[in-house]
Amino acid sequence: HEVSGKIDYDKLINNFGSQRISKDLLARIEKLTVGAGRVPRLHHWLRREIYFSHRDMESLCKIVEQGKPFYLYTGRGPSSAALHLGHLIPFLFTK
Repeated sequence: HEVSGKIDYDKLINNFGSQRISKDLLARIEKLTVGAGRVPRLHHWLRREIYFSHRDMESLCKIVEQGKPFYLYTGRGPSSAALHLGHLIPFLFTK
């Protein structure tokens, strides 16, 4: 697959029903992770805006702030017979 030309991130956000990750949301995530001593630094995919949009991140932040337990379902289940490089993305991001 080849990507050429200008990428319309707003169109992607609209088509997938997500929201852009704002600077305020990044600061909130950083407070909940780095500030809580969970990680030494905000993930570089967030810092470099490789991850640029989200769904329900505010809800997840609220749950963490309230100290409630949660689980993360990445869509990668054990039923597949094969793994490929794309499966590594949620593993690397959430490690």
